[in-house]
Amino acid sequence: MLWNNRLYVGEMAEPHKKTIVKKIKNNKVQLGIYVLALPANEENVMDIYPAQVLLQEHFKKSNQLIIGIAKGKDEAFELMMQIITDSITETGSYRVKDLVEKYS
Repeated sequence: MLWNNRLYVGEMAEPHKKTIVKKIKNNKVQLGIYVLALPANEENVMDIYPAQVLLQEHFKKSNQLIIGIAKGKDEAFELMMQIITDSITETGSYRVKDLVEKYS
C-alpha cells in the first residue's frame, strides 16, 4: 500500500488521523475505519475498503494508493463525494487519478 501526500480525512476521523494511519501501517485491526484508494481497475472511479481487509496479504503487497480515511461507512461515502467534486472542479474530470497526479 502506498499513501497519497494529500490525504483526505473525514471529519470524524480527523482527530484520530495519526493513530489511524499508524495502526494501518502497523497492521492493527481497526473496526469502523474505511480507506479510499485509487481503483484497482480503470473502470472504477475509486475503491472503498474497510480497514481490516488491509490485513490480507494481497493488500500488504499491493501498490494501491490510499487517498483518504474515514470513520464509518457514511463518512466514507461523503468523503468519496468530496473527492469526486474536487476532481471535477480542479481537473474538469471525474477521474480521481487525474486529481492525484495534479498534486504529485
